[in-house]
Amino acid sequence: MRTFGVEEEFLIVDPDSGNPLPLAGDVLRLHDPAHQAVNHLVPLQMLAAELHQEQIEVITHPHGSLSGLAAEIRAGRDHADSLARKAGARIAALATSPMPATPHATRNDRYDALMEKHALTAREQLTCGYHVHVSVGSDEEGVAVLDRIRAWLPPLIALSSNSPFWNGTDSGYASFRTQAWNRWSTAGPTDVFGSARAYHSLVERLSDTGVVTSPDFDARLSIRHPTVEVRVADVCLDARDAALIAALVRALVETAAGEWEAGQSPDMVPAAILRQGAWRASRWGMDGELLHPVTHRPDTARNVLAALHEHVLDALDDSGDAPYVSESLLRIFNRGTGANRQRQAFERNGSLADVVADATRVSHHEPADHVPFGELALERDAEITSRRCDLATVSD
Repeated sequence: MRTFGVEEEFLIVDPDSGNPLPLAGDVLRLHDPAHQAVNHLVPLQMLAAELHQEQIEVITHPHGSLSGLAAEIRAGRDHADSLARKAGARIAALATSPMPATPHATRNDRYDALMEKHALTAREQLTCGYHVHVSVGSDEEGVAVLDRIRAWLPPLIALSSNSPFWNGTDSGYASFRTQAWNRWSTAGPTDVFGSARAYHSLVERLSDTGVVTSPDFDARLSIRHPTVEVRVADVCLDARDAALIAALVRALVETAAGEWEAGQSPDMVPAAILRQGAWRASRWGMDGELLHPVTHRPDTARNVLAALHEHVLDALDDSGDAPYVSESLLRIFNRGTGANRQRQAFERNGSLADVVADATRVSHHEPADHVPFGELALERDAEITSRRCDLATVSD
């Protein structure tokens, strides 16, 4: 079983006003890596600074099971929030700030250089993403995976969409984080590489331009770990959605590796077309047409997600993740994404502060219609987790 782990970026917010607070340094100083997790079942999460002081990153350990990863996702959110509370703040799983914000840069050599070089792009980049790492056996296998998952990544943007507000206004997008993130010079989809040698050659040539030292591709070989790193998703408002995205990414990697081993050629669709698919997913999320990963033409979100589900179903069955993924996809179809939830919170009384307050609650507690995490979350439900989930017939 391939191991996988995630990196979640969160906003540090004022619990009353909803404004982002530059308290990452305080939160990190309160973090004691030598302290054991309270329940002794989940190892203590790793916390890290991000580009701005209004953000904190929580990094899980590698896991073989979805239940173990899901438990650590929950524990990591709660741990970071407990530290933020001590500093007079809260942690919210928001991919952009609903409230207007003037970010405060984290001061170190790396981030100082980014700020100097990239100017307003860096100064405004108060965005929180969600990165999934999946183990690969070699760089050659990893690049073969990158070449074969490209067209399947935009649906993950739609499923995770959680950033409708930007600088105090509704952006009109489900994932405006995707738009802001794509300001970076190497952000977005890539063309087919064909080999690890070609991949590393391009990375080296990009570095030689003097603009970037590490490319911000939608998916790439990790710099520090023997993994493929998929970077397209918003941080998910609901931790259950985070577990879903991780399960789908692992299944995509496993499926792609199998195609490579079987000698199946990758889809040679140009990156420029894939960028249109990412734009559609960013604009409408699950509420509009997406670009179909096979035909590369607009199709309903239901048909696109049904195609994704079918594409990875064998891998999901092999890992035991199929029941959880089926239930989670149905839940999102019926109840919406984080972007939908944020807009619903705003519509109640027109308060962006209430949007942040609601998001903070959802980030750390199960909604009323919750499915417990851990092993219970992975149990089969005969009504909604049949092996082949007919997503096209689900009612709104």
